[in-house]
Amino acid sequence: MTTDASRIAGLTPTALRQLIKDGRAPRLLDVRTPGEFRTVHIPGAYNVPLDTLREHRGELLAHLDEDVVLVCRSGARASQAEQALAEAGLPNLRVLDGGMMAWEAVGAPVNRGEARWELERQVRLIAGSIVLVTGVVGVFVPGVHLIGAAIGAGLTFAALSNTCAMGMMLSKLPYNRGPRTDIRTVIASLRDPS
Repeated sequence: MTTDASRIAGLTPTALRQLIKDGRAPRLLDVRTPGEFRTVHIPGAYNVPLDTLREHRGELLAHLDEDVVLVCRSGARASQAEQALAEAGLPNLRVLDGGMMAWEAVGAPVNRGEARWELERQVRLIAGSIVLVTGVVGVFVPGVHLIGAAIGAGLTFAALSNTCAMGMMLSKLPYNRGPRTDIRTVIASLRDPS
């Protein structure tokens, strides 16, 4: 458990590595999809996808009495998870600054599985493909270009609101889901981390 003096709004990968090295590792909740988690995650992290966390935050609260660090790819989903858990009354929350991207950039240890495209990359592929196709088809069929404009508006809203409807839809695909996260298994692991 960390002291009040070491608490900050976020936690850098270097600071987290030091806490782990010193034997003061906080609980690590990785809020990415199971598919993303299986591809790469911090050793000792628990996978609680953002949707599952939101749905079962009341059940999780009873088992998260120490410091908790929330992890995602870049920090955006972890910030949403932090807000959800804070609203439910959980203190001692921090977000890993820069997420897994920053963790890997400093050469911190990870557990690796089968490589998969990250959700953000999938969104760029789908959105870009729709804009490209509707732009080309729009040359021949009037009005089709408006579909691309709608996608652009959606991406702009996603950036401004720090949410992504397309990413949420893609996260539900079997490719991204992997085995469904069973909240009872997560809670049992939180009770007995050995």
